[in-house]
Amino acid sequence: MQFKTGNTKEIFKEYGKSEFDTGSTEGQVALFTNRIKYLTEHLKVNRKDFATERSLVLLVGKRRKLLAYLKDRNIEGYRELIKKLGIRK
Repeated sequence: MQFKTGNTKEIFKEYGKSEFDTGSTEGQVALFTNRIKYLTEHLKVNRKDFATERSLVLLVGKRRKLLAYLKDRNIEGYRELIKKLGIRK
């Protein structure tokens, strides 16, 4: 798995309203999930990379806060998003 900045447009196009709508909650959660998956794979190989581990923890916290916001505002959109992304079983 590789994280590329070119993937961000595709992620925002799929989960947001358009590829240029980088501020939507759904798009940001999808982007964070993609980065979290990438960093998790990186840490499996590089176990002593503590700076990356810290950034992963911060990223998970940001995603959690955005998901809580989305859950309060739009419960149906929240359920659809977590099902699409495969998080929170």
